Amino acid sequence: MPARLQHVNSRRWPAVAASGFVVAAVVYVLAVLTRAGQTIENAALRGADQDDVSETDAAWQALGEITVYSLAAAVVAVALVGVLRRRWDLAIAAVGVIVAGQAVVQVLKRFVLPRPALVEVTGDYAHNSLPSGHTTIAMTVLFAAVIVVPYRWRGVMLFFVLPWAVGIGQYTLTAKWHRLSDTLAADAIALSVAALASWWLARRGALERYEGPSRKPRSVLVVFWAFAGLVSLALGLFLWVVPLSREGLGADEWVIYLGGGSLASAGSLAAALVFLACWRRVH
Repeated sequence: MPARLQHVNSRRWPAVAASGFVVAAVVYVLAVLTRAGQTIENAALRGADQDDVSETDAAWQALGEITVYSLAAAVVAVALVGVLRRRWDLAIAAVGVIVAGQAVVQVLKRFVLPRPALVEVTGDYAHNSLPSGHTTIAMTVLFAAVIVVPYRWRGVMLFFVLPWAVGIGQYTLTAKWHRLSDTLAADAIALSVAALASWWLARRGALERYEGPSRKPRSVLVVFWAFAGLVSLALGLFLWVVPLSREGLGADEWVIYLGGGSLASAGSLAAALVFLACWRRVH
């Protein structure tokens, strides 16, 4: 009999969940409650005006495909996978991740988190947009799929869903729908919600350790995404640290925007890889 995960280490899940909420809180404090944070992120939004029209159109198209109907279809799809596997617990956990993720971010964005007027802005720049609902949808759909899809098909699912989820976070900046902090906070909250759902499954004894041979193609993909995440992080930091250290808050807005896009991709990849690490050789 394979060892039950809860008998091995189920404490990883609450630790990951707590860490995600802490990261989201830190992002909010640094980016929203400081003058420097608001100035830099608003500069990135203005820098997006210089992006190629084709990139902006692609971003609007991708984000526009996320509607109430497509979200409902995603919920039905992950639930159906669980039902077909005769695993109602997985179906409940996967659907719960998507629904709870939206509930948390919408309540935080609309009713809880204020955006103080620390810099002079008008229009859409003045209202609070943290966390990003679109990024949360993309990441929770990814995490729900990891939970519900059979282990042998997880690599195939990741091949298609992970790049889409990461791209949505970056597209929110390109389309000027969200700031970098909105995306990073959404990544962290989605990870926390998914970790809590996984913890529930582990405590029920619903997860087992996979004892079969390792799947090389999946390992190659994960290594590739990890490398891509490190490159995106390094590039984003370089594009922010160098100009900001030289020119201060008046740094070139186009460069700040490019750095923000790289950091958004790095944040989404980091959240995805942390969740995958927790589910490594677990089904």
